[in-house]
Amino acid sequence: MTTFMFTTSIPVFKQMLNSLSTILAKAEAYADEKKIEPNVLLEARLFPDMFPLKRQVQIAADFAKGVSARLAGVEVPAYDDNEQTFSELQARITQTLEFIESLKPEQFEGSETREIVLRPGTPKEKILAGQSYLLSYGLPQFFFHITTAYAILRSNGLNVGKGDFMGKY
Repeated sequence: MTTFMFTTSIPVFKQMLNSLSTILAKAEAYADEKKIEPNVLLEARLFPDMFPLKRQVQIAADFAKGVSARLAGVEVPAYDDNEQTFSELQARITQTLEFIESLKPEQFEGSETREIVLRPGTPKEKILAGQSYLLSYGLPQFFFHITTAYAILRSNGLNVGKGDFMGKY
């Protein structure tokens, strides 16, 4: 039997990471077509105090793998955060998809009550039950960074819409 926690997380992460991958491919083609240096888009921000596109993609991947790993009770894979090109960001998304696709529904059994500790050992430490962690923290954070990446590219002229954001479901 597939658990609620598995079906509420893994398929959502897969759908949105795949749509992000498609949008990034369109952005790379757009940069080429319009003779825009790719780094202009990779470093683009919605506002100066916000992270650039490439960091938004990295963080979205981090939430997908981190939330999934914690709920499955496995170690969170470490990534170096050194991607500088569209192809390197695509590789990070692929690596994240491969990791979350390796997780099995039975690993999520009981995860709705599993204790998840955020920022352990710091003044900002917070303890959440797995279901609250997923629904009130993990998914909103993930969607924030996916949405911001989309908005950065859209604000830079990339012709994408809601269908691109949603991807295949």
